[in-house]
Amino acid sequence: MENVSLLQAARGEVFDRPPVWMMRQAGRYMQAYRDLRQKYPSFRERSETPDIAVEISLQPFRAFQPDGVIMFSDILTPLPGIGIPFDIIESKGPVFEHPIRTQAQIDALTPLDPETALPFVRQILTTLRQEVNESATVLGFVGAPWTLAAYAIEGKSSKDYAIIKRMAFSQPAMLHQFLAKLADAIALYVRYQIDAGAQVVQLFDSWAGQLTPYDYQTFALPYQQRVVKQVKQTHPDTPLILYVNSSASVLDLMAQSGVDIVSVDWTVDMAVARQRLGATMGVQGNLDPCVLFGDKAFIRDRILDTVRKAGNQKHIMNLGHGVLQNTPEENVAFFFETVKQLNYSSNDFN
Repeated sequence: MENVSLLQAARGEVFDRPPVWMMRQAGRYMQAYRDLRQKYPSFRERSETPDIAVEISLQPFRAFQPDGVIMFSDILTPLPGIGIPFDIIESKGPVFEHPIRTQAQIDALTPLDPETALPFVRQILTTLRQEVNESATVLGFVGAPWTLAAYAIEGKSSKDYAIIKRMAFSQPAMLHQFLAKLADAIALYVRYQIDAGAQVVQLFDSWAGQLTPYDYQTFALPYQQRVVKQVKQTHPDTPLILYVNSSASVLDLMAQSGVDIVSVDWTVDMAVARQRLGATMGVQGNLDPCVLFGDKAFIRDRILDTVRKAGNQKHIMNLGHGVLQNTPEENVAFFFETVKQLNYSSNDFN
């Protein structure tokens, strides 16, 4: 059965219920994923080998039939293609042997050629479109410039982002050059994903919420806009979603990025988010992932509260962040079942 409601809702069409998918819906909370991880322990092998990445992407689709299927990948995937190698160590995260700290390193970066550097991405998305066969919307995703810069400069995950902020405040011209190069590479990467089959693309600027609003306007927003502008020049009809973790202080600024949908985390009430973002901006989210540890009545009540506050147009139901590792699979199933059974005209919404 054809189902591209997520794509159409992102474009502003009205349906009987919100479309639904879940960030990190493929991952460690699923037994099927944990079994596959035992066979392929390297994260990059899992995410960069087409057959494996497709299988992982389809695990939650087969189990829960969400309205969106997102490519299993990593936001850092394009970095080696511009000259920034990295590795991902299980339980530790990404590690960069040579963090970006100097002007010479930035000058040495090369333009991204996705077809040469990332041919597996085309294979993954093309196969996903074939496998899903219009029974759900296929999503691509990328990291936004500030967040990719944070990983590359810090050299690993960080709690305080002191190294990149030191560069921002003491060597801003150098950082702006790096962010510009990243933005241009990411724009190419988004276009490549769309051409390969992605119908909607989500931009993750996960760590931009660590900035003050002033610094967000200086170091994150202009480069989000740079990506979006380039993509919209060639692919104006492809909806783009922007997610920022801990985004309460910058939510209004996210709406200035040019994206079609702002993904709201759970620290902002959805009704407040609607007021701050304005009537024309689409929203995604924003159930607290920990709600899925509650009983079914509690989960349903929180879902209804979110959907009521979001309204019946241009809302994609999702979590406010990724599904957590130890979340019961049966509760994930109940989340999807509940949203898919909703109807805006029912007594629950009147």
